[in-house]
Amino acid sequence: MTSISTNQTARPASFFGRLIARLVERQQQAQAYRVTRRELSALTERELADLGITRGMIEDISAQAARRA
Repeated sequence: MTSISTNQTARPASFFGRLIARLVERQQQAQAYRVTRRELSALTERELADLGITRGMIEDISAQAARRA
C-alpha cells in the first residue's frame, strides 16, 4: 500500500510569496504613477496641447499608466 504525505510548510510559503509579489507589484505601480505625473507636469502648456493633454488630465493618465505597470 502506498501512502502520500503532504508538506504543510508549502501553504504558508505560498502565502508569503503571493504577499511579496503583490507588494512588489504595488511598488512598481506607484513608481509608474510618480514618473508619469512628474514627466507630464514638467511639460509646458504648449507641449501638453501638442499631445492633446490638458493639466486636468494628468492625474487620470498617471493612474492609467500605473494600472498598466
